Amino acid sequence: MKIYHNPRCRKSRETLAILQDKNVDAEIIEYLENTPTESELSEIITMLGIEPEQLLRKGEQIFKDNFKGKDLSGKEWIKVMVENPKLIERPIVVKGNKAILGRPPENVLELL
Repeated sequence: MKIYHNPRCRKSRETLAILQDKNVDAEIIEYLENTPTESELSEIITMLGIEPEQLLRKGEQIFKDNFKGKDLSGKEWIKVMVENPKLIERPIVVKGNKAILGRPPENVLELL
């Protein structure tokens, strides 16, 4: 199991705490420092069953200043997120070929 984690994010910390409380051995990937590749992010989005634009943090200033109102393709949004990992919604937990978004953190229980 992997968790794409931002230690400064409360929801991410809460999701990680649930995994730890359940004694799950999860690989913690601090995605702001170890950003997934375009291929990896594309695979994660497929596992989540969403469109790339749905994974964007549209409240971030970088989004508002540079991308708000733009009509980009899925591949283009993925490239934007890889170049600006702060725009990736978090946390994302992956187990095998399934993934969930830890919003709310209790969503992670679906993978256990």
